[in-house]
Amino acid sequence: MKLYNTLTRRVEEFIPRDKKIVKMYTCGPTVYHYAHIGNLRSYIMEDILEKTLMYNGYKVNRVMNITDVGHLSSDSDTGEDKMVKSAKKQNKSVLDIAKFYTEAFFKDFEKLNIKKPETIEPATNLIDDYIKLITVLLEKKYAYKSGGNVYFDTSKLDDYYVLTNHKEDEMVVGAREGVENDSNKKNQADFVLWFTKSKFEDQELKWESPWGLGYPGWHIECSCISMKHLGEYLDIHCGGVDNIFPHHTNEIAQSEAYLGHKWCNYWVHCEHLNDKNGKMSKSKGDFLTISLLEEKGYNPLSYRLMCLQSHYRKQLIFTFENLDNAEQTYKKLRQRTLSLNEDGELDNAKFGYYKNEFLKCINEDMNTSSALTVLYDVLKDNDLNDFTKRELVRSFDEVLSLDLLKKDASKLDDETILYVEEKIKKRLEAKKNKDFLKADKIRDELLKKGIQLKDTKEGTDWVVIK
Repeated sequence: MKLYNTLTRRVEEFIPRDKKIVKMYTCGPTVYHYAHIGNLRSYIMEDILEKTLMYNGYKVNRVMNITDVGHLSSDSDTGEDKMVKSAKKQNKSVLDIAKFYTEAFFKDFEKLNIKKPETIEPATNLIDDYIKLITVLLEKKYAYKSGGNVYFDTSKLDDYYVLTNHKEDEMVVGAREGVENDSNKKNQADFVLWFTKSKFEDQELKWESPWGLGYPGWHIECSCISMKHLGEYLDIHCGGVDNIFPHHTNEIAQSEAYLGHKWCNYWVHCEHLNDKNGKMSKSKGDFLTISLLEEKGYNPLSYRLMCLQSHYRKQLIFTFENLDNAEQTYKKLRQRTLSLNEDGELDNAKFGYYKNEFLKCINEDMNTSSALTVLYDVLKDNDLNDFTKRELVRSFDEVLSLDLLKKDASKLDDETILYVEEKIKKRLEAKKNKDFLKADKIRDELLKKGIQLKDTKEGTDWVVIK
């Protein structure tokens, strides 16, 4: 399996530290508004990455943060906290805002068939961890106090810009959008580890610290959340290209200064989704969400397919014409796969050949467009029986997650739906009574009827598989 590594700026063979389990961290949302479809493109990419790893036989331990404090309106540690700004605008508490938009974010995950990470941690949960890390950085002289805040001293590093092509003289005020002068800093590239009330009197969420009442900077949270759940070494860190600088650059700086060794081996970034005006952004005040696409009559998985038709490292232009084309392609693809005959014998030789072709494509830096071509080749192969085609589609969809064989439950008769729901209730009762044999029997009984159960933290879902 090969991935483009932003750290080395080349496509490399992926070799995890542990041959059996991959430690993967993905930057989560700042939950002050709905996620727009540009944000969600990155999460689709990360979902494909995790499922590709699993398709290759790896177990993946994936962690994601939820930013509910500390992310300011400028990535350069200036301006108002995005959470506070949204709370004021909606006349709600910051935590209410965080709860509402976190739930909305994961509803979008469900609609797009994005797998939820094993561990999801709000930034406000780890205040003590931030204080500990900052204290160590101060002791090691990698940080300093100034103007009531604590800053990381980038001049202490041999190569602060290791993840980027930036040079220090390019980062002067006015040379790049978002860089503003801060008289408290020793070096303009330095970044805040901890803010105190001396600078942000109206911050709603504050905690006691050795440096005064205040709150953590945005960059510190990902380092601590990753270390808490994944340890001192990380295999893959993901995000959008706009995270590369300064967010991920700062994560590397503080993490490796604290740990004293290299922290993460592979950095994977997804390119922007652009509209006719450029990068899609919440700051413009007018952006597209998955719910809005649904209101316009689109299937969210048509948008997922649209993303898969392009390579994640290429900028993708969104137009409704492009989405219309993806929607039509998706409908035809589903119609073709659902029409495949369910009876027959597996052609092992052909199955192995096509699965290997699919694997070669998806393992070549997640080349989803080529992987889709393999899918089309399978469907067009007149020498391949329908049963083998169905099994290949089912296999490929472990990565693509387009529900290509899922029948519309709304087309089932009411009696069947009531039957399934009643069986799920009886299975839940059996599990509560620790009668796992009965629970498994119910699950297998439904599976024989073409109903597959999926246990989640929120309960049991079911899909029609044949």
